[in-house]
Amino acid sequence: MKSFLQQNVSQDSLITLFSQAPVAMSLLIGDDFTIHSANPQILELWGKDDTVIGKSLFEVLPEIQSQGFVEILHSVYRNGEIFKGNKWPVFLEKYGVSEEHFFNFIYAPVYNDDRGIIGVSIVATEITDQVISEKKLKDSEYRFESLIKKSDYSIAIYSTEELFIEFANEPMFKTWGKDASVIGMKLEDALPELEGQPFIGILKDIFRTGETYTAKEDRVELIVDGILQTFYYNFSYKPLKNPSGEVYAILNMAVNVTDIVMARKEVQESEKKLRDLADSMPQFVWTCDHNGQITYMNESWYRYTGFTENQDQTQLVKAMMRPETVGKVDQAWEESVRTSSPFVMEYELEDPKQKGNYRWFLGRAVPNFGENGEVKQWTGTFTDINEVKQLETQKDNFLGIASHELKTPLTSLKLYTQFIKTNLQKSGDYKNADVVKRMDGQIDRLTELINELLDVTKIQKGQIQLNESYFDFDQLVDEVVEEQQMTSRHKMVVSKLKVGEVFADRHRISQVMANLISNAIKYSPDADEVHISSSLEGGRAKFCVRDFGIGIPADKQSKVFDQYYRISESRAHTFPGLGLGLFISSEIIKRAGGEISVSSVEGEGSDFCSRIPKNKN
Repeated sequence: MKSFLQQNVSQDSLITLFSQAPVAMSLLIGDDFTIHSANPQILELWGKDDTVIGKSLFEVLPEIQSQGFVEILHSVYRNGEIFKGNKWPVFLEKYGVSEEHFFNFIYAPVYNDDRGIIGVSIVATEITDQVISEKKLKDSEYRFESLIKKSDYSIAIYSTEELFIEFANEPMFKTWGKDASVIGMKLEDALPELEGQPFIGILKDIFRTGETYTAKEDRVELIVDGILQTFYYNFSYKPLKNPSGEVYAILNMAVNVTDIVMARKEVQESEKKLRDLADSMPQFVWTCDHNGQITYMNESWYRYTGFTENQDQTQLVKAMMRPETVGKVDQAWEESVRTSSPFVMEYELEDPKQKGNYRWFLGRAVPNFGENGEVKQWTGTFTDINEVKQLETQKDNFLGIASHELKTPLTSLKLYTQFIKTNLQKSGDYKNADVVKRMDGQIDRLTELINELLDVTKIQKGQIQLNESYFDFDQLVDEVVEEQQMTSRHKMVVSKLKVGEVFADRHRISQVMANLISNAIKYSPDADEVHISSSLEGGRAKFCVRDFGIGIPADKQSKVFDQYYRISESRAHTFPGLGLGLFISSEIIKRAGGEISVSSVEGEGSDFCSRIPKNKN
């Protein structure tokens, strides 16, 4: 070969081949490793130019002396052993900057004709970028592995179509009810209970289709703690592909949603039971969203109306109302929505079987609140109260007729009593005259009760009239207090601020004042005083009566203005009355455009206040 090269290949050709080789090459001569030749590629690696030719390598690259190259080169030069460096790290100072580089290289001995070693040849390739990329990839893989190990999600990787378990984190082991001993096993061997379930088939299909598979709340049977149990998971099977696009593994990520699914099923079962209960009720039960759109009606409603579920029940209910009441119902409903308070109202709905005929219903609705206090929906009922309303009408008619009929004989009794009392007094029979006087007082009391019943019937029929005119409010307070003081042992402590003239029904306002004072006296039998005050408050005449009696429980204060309501305390039977005075007073004040309120502490007394506009709007 040597003869062939000398005879057929010129020296220039060898130099050209050497200089244009795609790898870095250099020839070092002697035990001082003088650079005999170096091609451009190795000069570029060193960061030098051809002026280094003829100099010692360690003179040109002094920084490599402490990095083990002195020993390596001497070993090659003395022992004739070839040295191969793979991904060898070297710190080189190039262009004034010291940086770490990585090389694959070969140091080989160079012989003369006598087989004596005269130098060392260098063939090198810089692979710094490759090593850095591999490090980044390895770091990335490490971070990824660390991430999925710490993940709360169940994660596993299955390799090849045989579905070998290549990786699984602790949540996945917990999901399977297994430990790390399943790593390297086939999935179907590790989890034999998957036989007959679709998952193995789906995974194997992904190797063919290369498409991701996702499932939501999918059911799976797994043996956990030695028991075959049912679980529900949201999961995905994502194919992992090589640069050629071939699937080499599948990434499985899963989230256990068993508790959520079971809780929802329990809610659904509860809702079904509630709907079954609602369907069995004679009342019409419904729900609506926070905007008032009906979302459910029970079967009783559909049987009664003949409507179907696919119709807009909200509009149908409105269409059944008397047209003149729709606005009032809407106003009351909007107020309930605004305040998130229960809705209660009586109104008429047209009988679907008798057009033009209306029946009375009691509409009720209560808000259902979410976790954050927001109204999620409303639950309501329509209760047929038509017969009750008819009975109330009959009762009111009877009370009206009876009250009118009773007034005539009472008037006569009043006259007879006064006549007898006068004659007894003239004859000197004062003892019997006093008895007749007491009888006369009872007739007055009976007359008051009859007048209350008449007022109630007028209120129910909308016949109560207010004869409004201007009058001196302060003077009326004085008159009513003086009149009440004449028949009461309680001292009436009056505190007045000037109100002046008020436009209202003087007689009816006097009636309200008298009712409030007589109530205060009645319900404070152990007290000695009743406090009365009047003032002007924001353009309204205010009248208040405070007693120091039995008081009213907090849960009953909203009912004291209801018709026939009486405080149901153990002592209530000792207080006479029909429970109409406050109801009548409330209705009078409402019709005057005002309001009436109560503030009370049980056992300490009550404070009733009425407020009416001072002037006509």
